[in-house]
Amino acid sequence: MRILYCALKHDYGIPSQGFSYEHENFYSTLLRMPGTELEYFPFDEVLQAVGRRRLNLQLLDAVQRVRPDLCFFALFTDEITQETIRKITREGRTITFNWFADDHWRFGFYSKYWAPLFHWVSTTDNDAAEKYLSIGYETVIKTQWASNSEMLCEPTGEHLKYDVTFVGQPHSDRRKIITQLKRLGVSIECWGKGWPNGRVSQQQMMKIYRESKISLNFAGSSPSLGWEPIAKIFLTRRLNNQLRLNRPREMIGQLKALAGPRHPQIKARVFEIPGAGGFLLTSQADGLTDYYVPGREIAVFDGPDDLVEKVQYYLSHDQEREAMRRAGYLRTQREHTYEKRFKDIFRTMGLPN
Repeated sequence: MRILYCALKHDYGIPSQGFSYEHENFYSTLLRMPGTELEYFPFDEVLQAVGRRRLNLQLLDAVQRVRPDLCFFALFTDEITQETIRKITREGRTITFNWFADDHWRFGFYSKYWAPLFHWVSTTDNDAAEKYLSIGYETVIKTQWASNSEMLCEPTGEHLKYDVTFVGQPHSDRRKIITQLKRLGVSIECWGKGWPNGRVSQQQMMKIYRESKISLNFAGSSPSLGWEPIAKIFLTRRLNNQLRLNRPREMIGQLKALAGPRHPQIKARVFEIPGAGGFLLTSQADGLTDYYVPGREIAVFDGPDDLVEKVQYYLSHDQEREAMRRAGYLRTQREHTYEKRFKDIFRTMGLPN
């Protein structure tokens, strides 16, 4: 199967921040899968090199040259125009597909306007079917984040360097919760933008998970407060830092997303931590029990007080914790890799595996 893969190569298109999540997981997985021939179109690099107009022309040229069975997209904003995607789809020589993320809060001002351009789309939102059906779009595939099989590492319970760790940004009440744990005498280390330890690569992150007795995950999204979320109601910033004025319907959608609640969502960490051989302690999220059994494969907390109790409990129950680490790893290895996700998606679209 010949695939033209079109996504970000670098994190938010910024080379100094390292590779993007898509590059580290989607691209590397598709590259390894037997029976696939992959052509890479890193649109952030192309945009920086030639600009938006020529980016779209080069993508159309690549489709004509490669003649792919599948154009696999992971869009960012509108660097690739709707006209370009519509043209590729209507020519009918290749199936077009986009992986949508954050439909929990982004559907109303983004996904609903872009999905109809593609033959197929996927979503990680549990409520996606109803949302897409409401706009008359039926070819949506419910999928979920996963673990990169290259990063899988069977837990041994040896060489545990940290008691508790967290990798992620200190927004919402996360800093307050981490501070509370430290005041209670819990040894905890944090990495990510906004913490003294700073950002880490995916390889470093997986090593941290393997070397931690407990790895935390918070399912809440970042808060919609401050000047930046308000500015996004009116303006969209592209990867090349160009600003464009949003359309009225986009402004309305952004305003609704800003004012409305953001429900806890399953994030990639849920699969990365068990896949790396780590012990996952996560806050609750809709649909979580579809993927793991709490108390047997992962641990789940409900609020800050319960988190404190669970941390203290699992730090003092080594055998139980290690049994859950191994069970979580085996479930991930068996069911929650990107090879498995992509094979299921391709099968649904009628493509060869």
